[in-house]
Amino acid sequence: MTTVAELIRNTDKPSFSFELLPPLKGNSIQKVFNTIDRLKEFNPLYINITSHRDEIVYKTNEKGITERRVFRKRPGTVAVAASIQNRYQIPVVPHMICSGFSKSETEYALIDLNFLGIHDLLLLRGDNSSRHEFCKSGQEENTYAIDLIHQVNNLNKGQFLDGTFMEPFETPFSYGVAGYPEKHEEAPNQESDIYWLKQKVEAGAEYVITQMFFDNEKFFSFVNKCRQAGITVPIVPGIKPINIKNQLTILPKVFHTEIPEPLAHELRKCKNNEETSLVGTEWATMQCKELLSRGFNLLHFYSMMATQSVYDIAKEVY
Repeated sequence: MTTVAELIRNTDKPSFSFELLPPLKGNSIQKVFNTIDRLKEFNPLYINITSHRDEIVYKTNEKGITERRVFRKRPGTVAVAASIQNRYQIPVVPHMICSGFSKSETEYALIDLNFLGIHDLLLLRGDNSSRHEFCKSGQEENTYAIDLIHQVNNLNKGQFLDGTFMEPFETPFSYGVAGYPEKHEEAPNQESDIYWLKQKVEAGAEYVITQMFFDNEKFFSFVNKCRQAGITVPIVPGIKPINIKNQLTILPKVFHTEIPEPLAHELRKCKNNEETSLVGTEWATMQCKELLSRGFNLLHFYSMMATQSVYDIAKEVY
């Protein structure tokens, strides 16, 4: 069975992949299917499915006492990934994250994925802004992506968390990791960030997908530094078309990415989201054309709330 990592390594023509969010709790998966139906004409190489931890909210009850409640806003990534792969026969890559999941929960999720025939993963630490003090099961969670990698590697060898062994899975898990062209927010510098990225690659990561960026020169510089550091796996650029006016301030705050002044200047002139989407689509299209011309055949799109923009870009460049 061909892994997504092999598909990425062997793609010799412009290719397309995109990321989806599971629907909010109570919503139909049809919204996810609608996005795929809109984009499938571009023959996506694979589809990424994000994972979401529990969220903590504080609510005041009828007695005036503030209570701490933990809830999950979206259904499990495993179920969504299986539904998509079964319906479309397109490879899916569910995210596995450290934050908010115990090692035991992760192990059970991996066992379920193996049972469902899904063996491609993207291993991430996840949001660190409001991490649990400890997991609801009382068990320790993986602290960093490298710890999650070690857990997946051990399970590939047939070793469970409790120290018992089984026959290794017939198809081992294959996985990629995240890279940051403008460095991770917690890294002291980019050299340190690349050092840890190399540790993840040496531990078994077969490709890197980058955080969104809006300045191609920063991506090219990042790739060069990775190559100089001895990282030889494919590095896939992540593209996010801006299509909502407030993203001009929200994206830099949430994702710690810089918006170049020429783009920011045009976005500031936009009077509404329709104008914003036109500017964002034009900029992302320009990015994609340059990336393809420089030999980066696979472009990965962050399609959240931007399906039409991604469609328009893909129509232009593929």
